Amino acid sequence: MSDVTRVAVVGAAGRMGSTVCDAVDDAPDLELVGRYDAGDDLGDLGGADVAVDFTIPAVSPTTVAHCVAAGVSVVVGTTGWTEERLGRLREQVAAAPEGTNALVAPNFAIGAVLMMAFAEKAAPYYESVEIIELHHPNKVDAPSGTAARTADLVAAARREAGLGDVPDATAENPLGTRGGRVDGIPVHSVRLRGLVAHQEVLLGNEGEMLTIRHDTVDRVSFMPGVLAGIRGVRSHPGVTVGLEHYLGI
Repeated sequence: MSDVTRVAVVGAAGRMGSTVCDAVDDAPDLELVGRYDAGDDLGDLGGADVAVDFTIPAVSPTTVAHCVAAGVSVVVGTTGWTEERLGRLREQVAAAPEGTNALVAPNFAIGAVLMMAFAEKAAPYYESVEIIELHHPNKVDAPSGTAARTADLVAAARREAGLGDVPDATAENPLGTRGGRVDGIPVHSVRLRGLVAHQEVLLGNEGEMLTIRHDTVDRVSFMPGVLAGIRGVRSHPGVTVGLEHYLGI
């Protein structure tokens, strides 16, 4: 492998994509070789070694499939990656040229990755748990990928500990004010001007509560994680879900 990793960014005109471009430009071991956005012909992705996908959920699978088919490892920051989509991606990566890998990360902020890990660790010790995610009103999907991933981790930890369903005596909820359920975990989505990306995990027992909260106030906080993904994806075979696997968390 070359000492310099060539990087293409898809979704480069967006808020996250443009910030990634700046971060790659500033990194001495990375070279930005392509900026792509909606409607652009991706072609060979400018000869990139790694592509970064920050598009939208509706087009991300097509974008990622193009990268993988071209033999370009891909770091995916777009949300909406269900188990069904991940299954198709695993098949695509298995059929791709050797050394083509993928990282799908619900969140690149180191604090958010730790928040999810802390919630998973705490989950077996609490009877109740709910998740509140708060984002800017321009976000097109709900719940956030981070909230969905947290709920999956918490639910798995509760099952392993032999815990039953989260207690909730609500019998009528015609307006849906109790939020949605992800793997049995209540999740609430807030969309409010002035927010960037925030999440609380509320855990409760008789007589006590534990709140685990992470706040992103500037998108630059995602960049160390994105750069770690770019630098690590070619050495992690297959499809990896979650940045924590690259960080040893």
